[in-house]
Amino acid sequence: RCVRRPLMLGGAPGLSGRWERLEQRPRAGRMLRQVLHAGLRTSFHALGRFVAGHAVFFASAPVLLAILLGASFSRYRVEGDVESLLAPKHSLAKIEGNLVESLFPVNRSKHALYSDLQTPGRYGRVIITARRGSVLDPVHLETILQLHRRIYQMQVTVPAATAGSSGFNYSFSYLCLPDDKNVCIVDDIIRAMEEIQSARTSNRSVPVLHYPITQLADGRQAYIGHQLGGVQGWGPGGAVRPQGTGAKGEGVRSAKAVQLTYYLQSRSGLMDRVAGRWEKAFCAELKLFGASRPKLGLYSATSSSLRTDFQFSSVLARRPLLASLGVCGVLAILCCSMRDCVRSKPWLGMLALLSVALSGLTAAGILNLTGATYNSTYLGIPFVMLGHGLFGSFEMLSSWRRTREDQHVKERVASVFEDVMLRFSGSTMIHLMTLGLAASPLTNMEAVRLFCRNAVLAITISYIYMLSFYSSCLVFTGYLETRYRHGCFCRRVPKPDRLDSKPAWYRCLMYTRYQATTTADPHPQDCHLLLGCVRHCYGDWITNTYVKPFVVLLYLVYISFGLMGFLQVTQGSDPSALVATDTATVLYTHAQHRYFSSYSPVIGFYIYESAPYWNASVQRDLLEYAKGFQRISWLEAYLSYLSDRNQSTSQSRENFTRTLRHSFLHEPQFAHFADDIIFAERGQGEEPDVAASRIFLVAKTTENKREEMSVLLDTLRRLSLTSRVRFLIFNPSFVYLDRYATAVSSPLRHSLLAVLFLLGLSSLVVVEPLVSLWLGLTLLSVQFGVLGFMTLWGVEMDCVSVLCLITALGHSADCSGPLLCGFASGRGESRTRWVHLALERHGIPSLQTLVCYSAALVPICAVRSNLTRTLFRCLTLTAVCSALHTLAFLPTLLTFLPPSKSRDNRPGREGQRQEVECVEMNDSTRVVDQITTV
Repeated sequence: RCVRRPLMLGGAPGLSGRWERLEQRPRAGRMLRQVLHAGLRTSFHALGRFVAGHAVFFASAPVLLAILLGASFSRYRVEGDVESLLAPKHSLAKIEGNLVESLFPVNRSKHALYSDLQTPGRYGRVIITARRGSVLDPVHLETILQLHRRIYQMQVTVPAATAGSSGFNYSFSYLCLPDDKNVCIVDDIIRAMEEIQSARTSNRSVPVLHYPITQLADGRQAYIGHQLGGVQGWGPGGAVRPQGTGAKGEGVRSAKAVQLTYYLQSRSGLMDRVAGRWEKAFCAELKLFGASRPKLGLYSATSSSLRTDFQFSSVLARRPLLASLGVCGVLAILCCSMRDCVRSKPWLGMLALLSVALSGLTAAGILNLTGATYNSTYLGIPFVMLGHGLFGSFEMLSSWRRTREDQHVKERVASVFEDVMLRFSGSTMIHLMTLGLAASPLTNMEAVRLFCRNAVLAITISYIYMLSFYSSCLVFTGYLETRYRHGCFCRRVPKPDRLDSKPAWYRCLMYTRYQATTTADPHPQDCHLLLGCVRHCYGDWITNTYVKPFVVLLYLVYISFGLMGFLQVTQGSDPSALVATDTATVLYTHAQHRYFSSYSPVIGFYIYESAPYWNASVQRDLLEYAKGFQRISWLEAYLSYLSDRNQSTSQSRENFTRTLRHSFLHEPQFAHFADDIIFAERGQGEEPDVAASRIFLVAKTTENKREEMSVLLDTLRRLSLTSRVRFLIFNPSFVYLDRYATAVSSPLRHSLLAVLFLLGLSSLVVVEPLVSLWLGLTLLSVQFGVLGFMTLWGVEMDCVSVLCLITALGHSADCSGPLLCGFASGRGESRTRWVHLALERHGIPSLQTLVCYSAALVPICAVRSNLTRTLFRCLTLTAVCSALHTLAFLPTLLTFLPPSKSRDNRPGREGQRQEVECVEMNDSTRVVDQITTV
């Protein structure tokens, strides 16, 4: 403890002495860390002097560079492939999809297509719902068929390539996928509805419509479970009970919705452009048709709807982002203001935001020049830069106010660099390490990798601009303070004797303390409101003996709720959960979940190698695999065909294949199965082999369709490893489901490991190694809390929430790292005293950062987008959890947990203590420190 006593030295009045106890000689490891630490501080001191000596260059160069690179926005491009962003980049489902496309391409299907199975390049899809009654009622049925005819006859005009010539008109009949008779393939429900209408028109008995598999007039069995929704049967309670083995279910009594899909060709660039125009005309036609038919609800979707609605979030967020900057700017100005008009630095708050904006503009210009594309997940990058940049600016301003005012501006800036930049560089390294490892090829999620790659670039430029642009602005405001000019108006402030004759409002506006009166105020920074509150109120309250148990209890409650949410984490693999609300994708998805959730999407069961289908055991295995599913199986139909003709199902290969090719597939009701079988020629005169085939399966599902599909995928894949028949299953949704949890969580695990490794390595540089341990535990605690509370708030684990969790590591390091370093660096005082000092020096900048950062998040919650809603919730939880740890948990726990602040009192050490006398001499010009050893 430092003991002060009056001392007269050389007859000079006003001298004071201070006694301190020197520490014992440190160990070799500690000495090495002290040498490294001192070397880094000396380097930053020299860098600060260099920047202060060339302030004009370092202030103008970033501005000019940002303007030059900002001109590259003419090359701004938007990412067009949403699947590559939101689906795992390397997955077995993508390999299986390529194999399926090579065996059974969409153009090969000449009889029927399943909208949930094939995803061609272009298509238009609409769900039609009846607000009252059933879509099978005569009035609604006629309206639906009328809409179908209008879409079928709809034309789009493409301008001609040469000037002066008229454009070309393309109708659906030209763009559609044709069948074997060169007629457009339409959904089977259209054929069934046309049969019902024809029967009603001719006063014949209406054919029974079965569900989910019905039989058409030509005898063909068709699955309509994904085309007819909200079905009620004639059974008890309106239930539809499908028969266990037959192809028909109970008759349909009513249905609330019908889904129609129109497939388009996109063989070349011209056809793709024409199909794109047709999709826009398709949506416009549905909107016009629905406006004149209020009794029906129309929900459309096209192949480009997901991409358009996903990028629409960034369009909706433009004005809220500007509002965030405005709100944050106002609060930053208030946080930098003081009662003293000379020492107040309101413009530095605005210049800190300007530094962040310039760094963002520079980073965006570099990305545009390198050909990078933009997507809506980049909306989180400005907030990462904002939190890190504000932290650095407030830390530098706080350190500036602790420097001696009689020093030259260059020396004060050098002292600021020496005090702040080591901690700021360390937190920047944590940002770069977490984001950099998540941006590596180890990350299997392209959206996460691109976000982290661009965030690394933005944080790096923000760090450089903080060292150059903002530090130069600090130099300029320092010269204003030295010349006693107003911090806002830059006007010279008169001395107190000249202010006495001025009005009261003028004296209040021009209030300041001249150097002659500085020594009379023991705490010259108390005119800052937040510092005065922390010094006189909050610091004593949070370290009070009676408050500590409640803070510890609050932390236990925090951990309990975090664990509760951690155990309920769910994955969010649905891409429609990341688009703007009230868009076509969201409305269509909600309608599909409401009316078509009884059955899973159509799953393709593909046998991709030649198999002995004529073998009875293989037939039993395949029938067993499909048991329990609604199925459309050529093998099952063929075996029933053989049984009806009193033929054995176990035949030789030649007889089995000959009957299949020349008899079964020539029957009209079974001709469509030709799309499901691929024959491979053998020798001349021999029957070909069945090289590959496919079966369609549909499972009964409940509300959690995606989770059940994920379980079904894993189950059938395990079965394929032990089966004698080589098969795979595929549905386009499997691309998003396959190993999604692993692909999403792996970058988060990599970032955590990177942070722990970096903290372990930094313990070799930090004088007190326990700082790294405390910081690591704090980051894990914040991460655990954000993850748990995020789940309790209804946020699923998707790519956006994982991005927020990765950035939470750096944000929590910004807030809590300086506090821990400030506490651990102190010696010779009590724990409570050093907690107070750490809160005064580093808690205030963290509090100012959190206030401005949280206020900037408020306008984002008004954006009607699922993506921005996830961003708002996760980033808000990050700010709240970081604030709790920085301002409540750590100040309390550090008062009774290591590192210790007591001196070494081991036996034999009392006689080795040394004391020095530090004498401060005050004259009329400046303060001179003289140290005399006693």
